[in-house]
Amino acid sequence: MAFMRNLNLMKMQLIILISLFVIGAIAGKYSKEINEQKASDKNDNQVEFRIAKLNQVWEKAIRMQLAPVRLSELHSDLKIQEKDELQWKKLKAEGLDEDGEREAKLRRNFNIILAKYGMDGKKDTRALDSNRLKDHDVKDGDTFDDPRLDKLWNKAKTSGKFSDEELQTLQREFHHHKDKINEYNIVMDTVSRTEEIHKNVISPLEGDMKEHVVHKKHADLKQRMRDLNQGFERLRKITHEGYSADSEFKEPRVIELWEMAKRSNLTEVELDSLKEELRHFETKVEKHQHYQEQLELSHQKLRHVEALGDEEHIMRNKEKYNALAEKAREMGYKMKKHLQDLTNKISQNGLQHNEL
Repeated sequence: MAFMRNLNLMKMQLIILISLFVIGAIAGKYSKEINEQKASDKNDNQVEFRIAKLNQVWEKAIRMQLAPVRLSELHSDLKIQEKDELQWKKLKAEGLDEDGEREAKLRRNFNIILAKYGMDGKKDTRALDSNRLKDHDVKDGDTFDDPRLDKLWNKAKTSGKFSDEELQTLQREFHHHKDKINEYNIVMDTVSRTEEIHKNVISPLEGDMKEHVVHKKHADLKQRMRDLNQGFERLRKITHEGYSADSEFKEPRVIELWEMAKRSNLTEVELDSLKEELRHFETKVEKHQHYQEQLELSHQKLRHVEALGDEEHIMRNKEKYNALAEKAREMGYKMKKHLQDLTNKISQNGLQHNEL
């Protein structure tokens, strides 16, 4: 009897063990299916940014069907904005930025992004959706929405001082200057609106805070205007004299950084070090432009294949286009992050030297 009881007990334990194993296997399979479903849902409803308002801008841009290169540029700008806002949230949590200066700058940068890509609710006649890669082709009808720039550009085109390659480089400098003018106008508009709000402030303490922010914005405007004037003088000089044989750089953003560095009272050793870093940065800019060009070509090919209706070719070209778009966004972010770091580095070094 005792033997039979032990045997039955062993059978019961074996059944329980088998049941637990089966349940565990089913649960594991179910858990895996759930995780795969979540991953699939994430891919189907991918959230690009960790900040809601940036996602809203991105989704609106897709609905607007911005040109591929413009969409790639927007993605990079939003990534930079995301990085800066997340850094600011950490600072705020630590009790820093009490005067709201960083917050005001973030808001201003966000407004610049909205206006730059035609999402600020205003009618824009600057054809923001035009592909900037077209700037590489020299055309007689090119205009810069600025009489001084148009006059200078027409003079440069007919002067005979420039090779085709130099003319393309100069044209990029003109477009870069035009973009800086647009940014200045956007900042000036935000300052005007801030001042209008400032007039309606009742609390003296809040009024002091806002007055400080407005003062900072005015200082930013003045600096931007100085940069614009210096940039125009550079364009005027090049138009009259041509490019010198020992020109250090070709890319407008790199040239602007180098000119800023030369005005910042850096030592010769620091300038030499920076020059080398700027050469690396220029290579990064050129590489980014190459990917943008490939992205635009891939987009044109995809549209052509879609018109033919061959599903296999469409899928293959779409995969290539998506891979290039991802690479262009990644390169764009790295390039703009490097630009931001270099600008801060030059500005801070210049400030430190001026304070000594």
